[in-house]
Amino acid sequence: MSGLIKSSIARKVVMALSGLFLVTFLVLHVTINLASVISPEFFNEASHFMGYNPLVQYLMQPILIAGVIVHFVMGFVLELQNRAARDINYSKFKGSANSSWVSRNMIYSGLVILAFLGLHFYDFWIHEMTYKYIEMNPEDPTRYYAETVEKFAPFWRTVIYVVSFVLLSLHLWHGFASSFQSMGVNNKYTPTIKTFTKIFAVVVPLAFAFIALYHHLNPITH
Repeated sequence: MSGLIKSSIARKVVMALSGLFLVTFLVLHVTINLASVISPEFFNEASHFMGYNPLVQYLMQPILIAGVIVHFVMGFVLELQNRAARDINYSKFKGSANSSWVSRNMIYSGLVILAFLGLHFYDFWIHEMTYKYIEMNPEDPTRYYAETVEKFAPFWRTVIYVVSFVLLSLHLWHGFASSFQSMGVNNKYTPTIKTFTKIFAVVVPLAFAFIALYHHLNPITH
């Protein structure tokens, strides 16, 4: 039993750490993407740097992919573990009396986000790998803005992105704060941390949704 508890705690800590790591990536990602609204030139420069810098490509990118895999695999493992550990039948379990709707459905918001990541990887990462390593095209530091705007031209794709960002917000609303709790953070700064995580869970996904809608409504016409 002691080993099982320790194993469960270890899984939660790994889940929390991988989640916090992905949150830092979201900050970087939304910052660069907002540049596409403010300054297409700077967005092209930043995207070109991220796309060709060896440190980013051969160290940070594999670590990011590993972080995504670890976070989602651990999430599924913990969900299965929690379901198996429940002693009360689902028909008698009043989840709303013990936890919020968001916390009870983290697995479902996570699955939708995972599906969205598949589309996002197809739209941008696969395209980038094809452009550089399959078609062997020369470097073009000015191509990124036009390629990004083009992706949001179809209405259906923009809707998928916006809905996914709403679910990301719900996922972060519970998950971001829970990461600190899983790591044992419980002190005088806890209320401030919770407030910050709630604001982050709204502002960052809202910024992503704004970017998608902005480019959909402002296509390149020349």
